Amino acid sequence: MHAAAAGPADGVDLVDPALYSDGDPHPVWRRMRTLDTLTRHEVDDERWFWNIVRFEDADRVLRDTATFTSERGTMLDLLGTDDPAGGKQLAATDPPRHTEMQGRLKKALAIKSVDRQREMIRDLVVPLIEPLGDGGTFDFAQTMLAMPMSVTGTMMGLPTSDWAWLSRLTTVCIAADDPEYQDPGGRDVTLKAAHRDLFAYFQDLVRFRRHNLGDDLLSVLISTEFEGRHMASEEIVANCYSLLLGANVTTPHPPNFVMAEFIDTGVLQDWAAHPEADDTALNEALRWASPVNHFLRYATRDVEIRNTRISAGDAVVIWIGSANRDETVFTRGQEFDIRRRPNKHLAFGIGPHYCIGHSVARVSLKTLFHELFTRFEDFRPAGPPERLRSNFVSGYKHIPITARRARSGNGRARSTG
Repeated sequence: MHAAAAGPADGVDLVDPALYSDGDPHPVWRRMRTLDTLTRHEVDDERWFWNIVRFEDADRVLRDTATFTSERGTMLDLLGTDDPAGGKQLAATDPPRHTEMQGRLKKALAIKSVDRQREMIRDLVVPLIEPLGDGGTFDFAQTMLAMPMSVTGTMMGLPTSDWAWLSRLTTVCIAADDPEYQDPGGRDVTLKAAHRDLFAYFQDLVRFRRHNLGDDLLSVLISTEFEGRHMASEEIVANCYSLLLGANVTTPHPPNFVMAEFIDTGVLQDWAAHPEADDTALNEALRWASPVNHFLRYATRDVEIRNTRISAGDAVVIWIGSANRDETVFTRGQEFDIRRRPNKHLAFGIGPHYCIGHSVARVSLKTLFHELFTRFEDFRPAGPPERLRSNFVSGYKHIPITARRARSGNGRARSTG
């Protein structure tokens, strides 16, 4: 066993949100992947964690929920504190409790259920992108940030009038360091206010909906029997928050990355001309974006990874963006290839905590790209894109573009297939 390197890698602070908005973590991660030990990242005098940057190690940690628990928190924001949602929220609960908790939700979000709502998803997506053809500058990223709320809000039975407000609040929860989303009181005040407003909203809604059930996801949560009882209000609220957060994190950013980084490279034209590549192209967009930048776990026992001893109680951070560019798994992993096979990325996680909404996200994104390439052509940048300031979400907040409506015969056939 070798001694582990300590401190920020190459003097770079991987916790600093500015690294992801103004810098580039990939060169740092690339160098870290060449080491034969893990690096230890010191946050302050009391808090630190082990960096997991290789695909093999990330896959192992995410699958082994007995050794690496989610119940103390899954985001760096919670490092050094215990997550109040631990054991109540699906994402912050380990098997076997997690397995039982996710049962009915998993059925409701299964691909067959989502397939039945494909037309609904299309009808929600098309009005969002239609203004792109009006001739002016279109902020693609802001539209994408609104898209998951329209889909998830419908599936959860949330009032349409609340969608814009909820969309902004969930973005604040994952990007409280971003000046555009931060209140004058600063990051902590911003985060506390957003959490308070979201939880109060769902508490009121759950109270009302207990007596007004429908066929939506919120009704599923309310009516679900768990461990011989119905879920408590605080458990339902915690899982509503998790569902919205998961949708807001995963869905907007793969198309944002494609539009921000490849709009003038020929990638869009290639993809648009080859609908048979839709599935592999979407998979590559997910790998490339890796919207969830990291996951936090805590060791429950002593264990060794990459010649490094991890003691029970130690925090480990899995850097998904690094694992999904690992050269030992992805040939030419630093290149974007819409025909990449195989492509077993970790953008949705892996193991028991594999993203429960992955089917919704895939259908939504596939529908989005199909409608974009059916209706529009000649995509062009109209200004520099702006990254979101967050160490948890890898994404963009502004992408000004222009496009023309596809001329007759140039667009794809109008069927999502």
